[in-house]
Amino acid sequence: MRFLNKLATAAAVSSLVLGATVAQADSKEPIVIATHNWTSQITMAYVIGGIFESIGDNVSYVPADSQAVYESVRNGDVTIAHEVWQSTFGKSFNNALDAGGIIDVGTHASVTQEEWWYPAYVGDLCPGLPSWKALNDCAALFATPGSGGKGRYLDGPMDWHGQETLNRIEALDMDFTAKFAGSSGALWAELESAAKDNRAVVVFNWSPNFTDAGDGGSFVKFPAYTEGCKKSDGGDGKCGSPPAGWLKKAAYYQMPAKWPTAYKIFNNVSFTKNDIGNMAALVDIDGMSHEAAATKWLADNEATWKAWL
Repeated sequence: MRFLNKLATAAAVSSLVLGATVAQADSKEPIVIATHNWTSQITMAYVIGGIFESIGDNVSYVPADSQAVYESVRNGDVTIAHEVWQSTFGKSFNNALDAGGIIDVGTHASVTQEEWWYPAYVGDLCPGLPSWKALNDCAALFATPGSGGKGRYLDGPMDWHGQETLNRIEALDMDFTAKFAGSSGALWAELESAAKDNRAVVVFNWSPNFTDAGDGGSFVKFPAYTEGCKKSDGGDGKCGSPPAGWLKKAAYYQMPAKWPTAYKIFNNVSFTKNDIGNMAALVDIDGMSHEAAATKWLADNEATWKAWL
């Protein structure tokens, strides 16, 4: 079914692209870009929006649920989704592809990793890390008030992973419990607080991110990921995340017809690990607003993005 839908979508896109050669001007209706609840995605939204505005297009931004956004792209309420992380959002994205009406616009240059993560000093507190078995042996070190004596893992917001973390803890019979952070900012605040007390902490993190630089840290090594190993995909849940996942772009199927120039540019957009990490650092380290960080990134990287025009 997915293959047939992809064929149908590809045929529709080809027709629309051919039509675009007749009428090249982009619509003056705004290109709607979704914003979510982590730094690089929001900053990148303003970067891409700034690129579209540089060619005279109009742009608007709308906060959107990071799982439901692909349905919003399918029905045209949102025009593009520019950070589709394989491990966290791949299933929702693929379900939308199956339903039709959304275009897979390819991958960024950067690969991704999304996993449990600890700062470097925690490796001294819990010998044997990054093994998940060693982490489990040290569970008592990660206990917090309210964790019932079990280690506490601070996950990202509930809409990122749903039950996946709880499924993994149960499948591997880990002596851990999970708490969901309200935002990415809550994760960084917990890391900062723990570091001041030299306290053991393990949180959800990802790469590319600003944490790729600085004092460093490591991802926990769980049993290797294989296709379908997660419980939500029918597996037993005894596995980690892809070590080198993809980072895709998606677009509303009518974008090539309504905004042909912007669509061509969006096809060319491809951010590297350094690009994305720097966008996050401008906000999470330097304290800039997302909009100001995007303006600075565009000013500092004209040669990169103007090559996409």
